[in-house]
Amino acid sequence: MDATIKAVVEAIHASPTQAVLFISGGASQALGWLLSVPRASRTVLEARVPYSKMSMLHLLHKVPSQYVNSEVADEVALAAYNHALTLSRCHIAARTQSCILKYDLVLSKGWRDRFGEENVTSRLLIKAVSDICGITMTVPLDLDEIHDTLHASRSDFTEDEQLDQLVNGETCMISYSGKQSPIKGRRFILSGSFNPLHEGHLKLLDAACSVAECVPCFEMSAINADKPPLTVNEIKKRVGQFTERGKTIIVTNQPFFYKKAELLADSSFVIGIDTAIRLIDPKYYEGSHAKMLEVLMGIQKLGCDFIVAGRKVAECYQTLEDVQIPAQLRPMFKAIPKEDFRADISSTELRQKPGWKLGML
Repeated sequence: MDATIKAVVEAIHASPTQAVLFISGGASQALGWLLSVPRASRTVLEARVPYSKMSMLHLLHKVPSQYVNSEVADEVALAAYNHALTLSRCHIAARTQSCILKYDLVLSKGWRDRFGEENVTSRLLIKAVSDICGITMTVPLDLDEIHDTLHASRSDFTEDEQLDQLVNGETCMISYSGKQSPIKGRRFILSGSFNPLHEGHLKLLDAACSVAECVPCFEMSAINADKPPLTVNEIKKRVGQFTERGKTIIVTNQPFFYKKAELLADSSFVIGIDTAIRLIDPKYYEGSHAKMLEVLMGIQKLGCDFIVAGRKVAECYQTLEDVQIPAQLRPMFKAIPKEDFRADISSTELRQKPGWKLGML
């Protein structure tokens, strides 16, 4: 399909027209062109290829004198038009982390008025939402067994498929819920690579949560700005460190805080002072102080802030008091008191120890 044909097909799909296509013999490639361009379902109600004599007989309800002439083409077009008038379709898909539910409904045109069709499709949408919520109550759809057709299907995704979808950018995050008792409050998130998870990580999040009632969770990005994406097996190994301890971890595909904030709005990110220093350093924003302010204030508008713990930086222990935070950003940064938390251990140091293995504390 050349660029001109593709542009025309895109314009067709952008128009409000819907069509039933009956193709016998020639021009069958056009159907492939129509279906290969996104949003084809907006245009094509149905497509048939009545190629044999018997198929044409069923379509026209007679045996044409000739199968290839303008008169037969007119009759086929009329049959397609009349068939299109009888069809009214509704397609609903409901997606969760682990599955997708699909509902394809065909209503006979003229059997109900517009209000009646709206009532049926609205009921079907309520059913889809209730199914995805695991509600077992029956939603009466008021379908007619003769005139209406409903096809429902469910596809479940394995953990590996879910993680593949995440790494490939089809989904944006996967949550592994821990066994903690339900806690109300703001979400406090500790992000990291957790290679491995160690005692310092656990104590840091505990210390952050001691200053306010919160929902504690960890976050790990499968995508790294400077390295290849994590493999599915590697993600599962690192996630296992949390699930075996009953901790909640969210796996995203966003390595930058401004993107994490878009996914996890109204959250507090728990970070070390070294990360805070990098966050306000213009060199990470193409050398622009103004861009740094713009990005961080964008995070603030999403309801996010930072809870900062002290740690060694260049062999010197530093806290938030040692860093010059721009005045506009100071409300975004809150310190964990030194007496509440101090841990100089790092994942890098652990990996360098003899006998290190993933998950060791």
